[in-house]
Amino acid sequence: MDFPVEARDELFAREELLIGKKGLDVLAGSCVAVFGLGGVGGNCAEALARAGVGRLILVDNDSFCLSNMNRQLFATADTIGMRKTAAAAERIAKVNPFCEVTALDIFFGEDTADLVDWDSVDFICDAVDTVSAKVLLAVKAQEKGIGIISSMGTGNKFEPSAFRVEDVYRTSYCPLARVMRKLLKERGVKKLNVVYSQEEPVKTGSRTPGSISFVPPVSGLIMAGFAVNSILKAHA
Repeated sequence: MDFPVEARDELFAREELLIGKKGLDVLAGSCVAVFGLGGVGGNCAEALARAGVGRLILVDNDSFCLSNMNRQLFATADTIGMRKTAAAAERIAKVNPFCEVTALDIFFGEDTADLVDWDSVDFICDAVDTVSAKVLLAVKAQEKGIGIISSMGTGNKFEPSAFRVEDVYRTSYCPLARVMRKLLKERGVKKLNVVYSQEEPVKTGSRTPGSISFVPPVSGLIMAGFAVNSILKAHA
């Protein structure tokens, strides 16, 4: 279905009641880069699109498999085997046809970091799995003066209400945040806002992290909310 430009007013009519026309225009003119499109990042990306963010840079190099379907928004029977960036772009075009998506089907690291158009990015949402990529994103954000929110571990967690947003240096309970604190300090990163869970990890007896439908999405939605509010506050 083709949407005329004037349909944008109706699409975001309920949101305009909260943030006004100026707020909608600010979001429409903003670019958010989402790294990782799994259970956390997928929900974050769609929430940003539904909030009216005008441009999304989506970064992931994985494809969907059956075990993703219990928690990853873009994983359906129709997208199994499909590249995550392609599935995300296809769905976002359906929920916000005014959102421009740049899909980067890459593994983010030192050798691919320059493929991101950092000068166009207003905010970074980090939902990648690897510690090295998370640290690099924090370093890039500090170097470029870009706002960032990073998701800590959601595996082996069962209580969605235990999530909090905090500076990584003030977190507790989260094993990933503990590792991040040491590495970030070594790289000279002074602050990193993170979404983390205050729940003690569930002991499963498996080396593969357990995960359920209602935990990773909550982290992703919190990240999206933090990004939107940060962008609006920066233009207040």
